[in-house]
Amino acid sequence: MIQQFADFLIYDLFGIDATTRLGEALNFFVYDSLKIVLLLFLISIVMGVVNAYFPVERLRNYLTTHHLYGFQYLLSSIFGAITPFCSCSSIPLFIGFVRGGIPLGVTFAFLITSPLVNEVAVAMFLGTFGLKVTAIYVLCGILLGMVGGILLGKMKLEKYLSPWVQKMQQMQQRNDDPSTSSGQADALRYDDANDGRVTLTKRLPGIVKEALGIVRGVILYVLLGIAIGAAIHGYVPEDFFADFMQRAGIFGVPASVLIAVPMYANAAGIVPVVEVFVAKGIPLGTALAFMMSVVGLSLPEATMLAKVMTLRLIGIFFGTVALMIMLLGWTFNIML
Repeated sequence: MIQQFADFLIYDLFGIDATTRLGEALNFFVYDSLKIVLLLFLISIVMGVVNAYFPVERLRNYLTTHHLYGFQYLLSSIFGAITPFCSCSSIPLFIGFVRGGIPLGVTFAFLITSPLVNEVAVAMFLGTFGLKVTAIYVLCGILLGMVGGILLGKMKLEKYLSPWVQKMQQMQQRNDDPSTSSGQADALRYDDANDGRVTLTKRLPGIVKEALGIVRGVILYVLLGIAIGAAIHGYVPEDFFADFMQRAGIFGVPASVLIAVPMYANAAGIVPVVEVFVAKGIPLGTALAFMMSVVGLSLPEATMLAKVMTLRLIGIFFGTVALMIMLLGWTFNIML
């Protein structure tokens, strides 16, 4: 439905030719803007309902006080793998996790894996590269999220979250604390008139208002990030990237990561491009490093993350994941 509206707006109402770069870029911008803003709003409402009725503080305390030997990172990565989100669509859930006080390393494990592995991309991989390559790719995507989450979690980077997120965390902690007036009111969560929990109908207006506040807080970053991705999507031909990686020679893997970061696409959209690269003689590991960087590390994603992270934290996150992607790319080139 969103795609149909974008097609109608750009191609029918504005009369822009669908075969032109301008038409393709504008269509991409309208479609992704509507999709991500709507997704952000809906996920914010869902997280609001969860925070209202599910004791998130218990999960947070459990994760921070028990030694789970990395199992929490595996679960977070698997959850990321089964959610059909691109890098920008994953950010609303990332915000919800951080706001709820879930350990930062665990949330990073989700943020890394979610765009890399999804069922559509897996199906396309099976049809294009076969079972062996697909299985290795899925396992590497989950492993990348786990290892990245563990490494980033060990760095104690919470202090580099943006003041906006830290303020939300403090408000959440006050609500969870029974010693405060807000915490006492929230801990009760009962409505004497109904002799039970406060109904969702009564809570929903406040939850929706809070969700709108989150959308207002990040929407400029979202639109700016998508605009950058749309410009690259519409005006940079894929032959440019293939030629660049071929000329890079033995430095093809780091070169593929470098040129992929400014781009923005989901895994399903980039698999056909990877197929073209491999057909042109680019090593599979180099092509996959390009794909992972496009879907897991993009300039539009960095622009959106600027609302929830400081530039230093974005740099650490991107640098850590980029290094692991390069190592995987070289490993693929050796193994396959």
